Amino acid sequence: MMKGFFVTGTDTGVGKTVVSAALVHAYAARGERVAGLKPVVSGAVDGVWEDVEILRQASVPPRSREECNLYAFPAAIAPHWAAQQVGQRIDLDAILRFLEEQAAGVDRVIVEGAGGFLVPLGDGRSFADLALGLRLPVVLVVDLRLGAINHALLSAEAIIRRGLPWGGWVGNHVRPQPVAAGTLEGLQEGLPGPCLGVFPYHAAPRPQTLSRCLNLSASP
Repeated sequence: MMKGFFVTGTDTGVGKTVVSAALVHAYAARGERVAGLKPVVSGAVDGVWEDVEILRQASVPPRSREECNLYAFPAAIAPHWAAQQVGQRIDLDAILRFLEEQAAGVDRVIVEGAGGFLVPLGDGRSFADLALGLRLPVVLVVDLRLGAINHALLSAEAIIRRGLPWGGWVGNHVRPQPVAAGTLEGLQEGLPGPCLGVFPYHAAPRPQTLSRCLNLSASP
């Protein structure tokens, strides 16, 4: 049975990849074999998908791009539109088979979505359906900016309403500005918990270093 987390976020650009890679490093430090996987990615820079590179290199043992990712699209737009631009269709069943194959031979997988929890995959499916197929505990990455409480609570409501196991949440300082007063307190009060960690702002964040900010003692 697959063990690990499905990592989603309150929005795009909230640091899901950094948190996912930090989770990989944290479990690898315990002596586990961990695969960081991003089955769907869009937005390449000079033919390179940075999120995939970060996750595959963090994995223990390291993985090839093909072992980390199934669908990669060049345009930095929603995946289902990016797929249409190149005449492709994202097959949810193919993603689930791919993830099952990649989970073989490792102790844990960290599966990162794209954008927020309800981002479409096409054909009426979304990343929520992928999470339902996986049945992994969901970790929510929250961008600690003004408005974070509303975005986080709406995301948590969508996750819990589907009966998915809740893995916890991670607060991420994406910007150098201080967090608005009451934001962390509001998140701690409103989210189901636990808080797995709060990442400080770094202009060039290093997941291995940030993994020390994680407290996984209360995680599934």
